[in-house]
Amino acid sequence: MSNLKSLTFTELPNKSVDPTVRRREKLIEKLNEQLEHIRNPNFKVTFNRWETNNAGERVVVEKTKPIKPWWFTDSRGDVFLTVRVGHKKIEFEKCKTAIRVGTKNKLESVLNTVIAATQSGELDAMIPQPHFFKSIIKK
Repeated sequence: MSNLKSLTFTELPNKSVDPTVRRREKLIEKLNEQLEHIRNPNFKVTFNRWETNNAGERVVVEKTKPIKPWWFTDSRGDVFLTVRVGHKKIEFEKCKTAIRVGTKNKLESVLNTVIAATQSGELDAMIPQPHFFKSIIKK
């Protein structure tokens, strides 16, 4: 019993993550995928999925899926970049959801700038919140 008296007992700290930080991390992850897609057009995201095999057992299977580029080229040859959270485009200014890049070789530096802005928290107000957070904040 004397060994236990030398220890300090406490409650576990709350492990919840700030939702703003989590949204920021997810956006940075997706932006890094876009960077990888610029470097390698055949890049595919890998993920694990539980599936039932022919024997009826549940096993983890590694799957891949291609990612869609967030940039496009208009008829004049200018490249535009949209940043997405889920299926929504981020609105940087009123009715402005795209970044004019110019040429495709500038795309990587623009994406690095957006990643830096996300890490510093400049896009936090622009990243849409999930619906369940909106209902909590209004109360």
